[in-house]
Amino acid sequence: MRSVLLFVLLLPTLVLAQATQTQVLPKLSICVFDPLGANGSLFNTMKDYRNVAFDWGVDLEPRAYTDEKIAIDDFKAGQCDAALVTGARVRPFNNFTATIAAIGAISDEAMLRKLLATISSPKAAKFMREGQYEVAGIMPAGPIYLFTRDKTIDTLEELSGKRIATIDYDQPSIFLVNHVGASMVPSNSANFSGKFNNGSVDVAYAPAVAYKPLELYKGLEDNGGILRFLLAYMDFQILIRADKFPEGFAQKSRTKVASYFDRVNEFVKKETDEIDPKYWIDLSEDVKAQYGSMLRDVRIQLRDQGVYNGTMLKLMRKLRCKTNPAAAECAEKLE
Repeated sequence: MRSVLLFVLLLPTLVLAQATQTQVLPKLSICVFDPLGANGSLFNTMKDYRNVAFDWGVDLEPRAYTDEKIAIDDFKAGQCDAALVTGARVRPFNNFTATIAAIGAISDEAMLRKLLATISSPKAAKFMREGQYEVAGIMPAGPIYLFTRDKTIDTLEELSGKRIATIDYDQPSIFLVNHVGASMVPSNSANFSGKFNNGSVDVAYAPAVAYKPLELYKGLEDNGGILRFLLAYMDFQILIRADKFPEGFAQKSRTKVASYFDRVNEFVKKETDEIDPKYWIDLSEDVKAQYGSMLRDVRIQLRDQGVYNGTMLKLMRKLRCKTNPAAAECAEKLE
C-alpha cells in the first residue's frame, strides 16, 4: 500500500520528466548564402551553429543558396525563419548594422574586432532589432579591394569613365561609382565575377576571399592588379524573425557568433595569402590620403540621405580616432 501511495505521489513528477526528455524542439530553417553552396565554409559554419542552437531551444536547419537575392527573397516571404546574408542585404531590415560596411569606415582588423565585440554585447541589444526582425550575429568576411584589368589604373582620376561592375541593389556602391565619374554596369553577387573575367567591365570590387573561388585571376591575367587599399570590410549577418525564436536566443547568438571572429579571420588570411603577390598594387601615401578624404565625404553625404546610420558612423569614427587621434577627421568631427 505504501509503495502504491508513493507511486501516485511521484506520478506527476515522472510524467513531467518523461515529457521533458521527449520534447521536440521547434524546427526552424535558415537560408544560408554561400557562393560555394553546401560545400562552402559559410554553410559549414552554420552547420556547427545549428549544434549550438539546440542548446538554445531551436532545431535550425541550414539551407544553402548560391544566389543571395533568392535567399533574402525566401526569407522575406517566410520560406525561412532566419537568413545568413551580406551586410548590404540587411539594410532594409536594420540600417544600424548594415552601416558596418560603410565605405572607408573601418581602418583595420583590430578596429573591426573591437566594433563587433561592442555591438554584440547586451548593452547594444536595443540597436539590433527593428520591428519583427533582429540581427542575431555578425561575422567578418575580410577587406574589399578594387580589382582592375589594367594595373595602371591606380588613382581616382583614372577611374573616370571606366566600366565598374556595381552591385545594383547597394545604394552606397552606386553613389560611389557615380561620384568618381565611372560607368556603372549593374551586377550582382552571382554574375559580377563573370563580367570581370570576360572583360565586360574594367574594374570590380570584391573581398580577397573571392579571388580563388570566383577565379578572379582570370580577369587579372598579366596586366591586371589589386589596389592595396581597404575600400570597406565585408561582413555576413544572421537575420531572424524574432517572434519565431525563444526569448534570449538572439543575444546568446550574437555573443557566440562574435567568438567566431578568429576562426573566420584565419580563413580570410589564408585565402588572402594565396593571391599571387604580383597582382598587388601599392599606393603612395598621398593617393591613400586622397582616397580616404573622398570616402569620408561620401559617407557624410550618404548619412545625410539616410542611407548610412549616423549612430554607427559616430561609433566607428570614435574607434578610428582612438587609434589615430591626429587624423584630420578627429579634429573636424565630420561624422
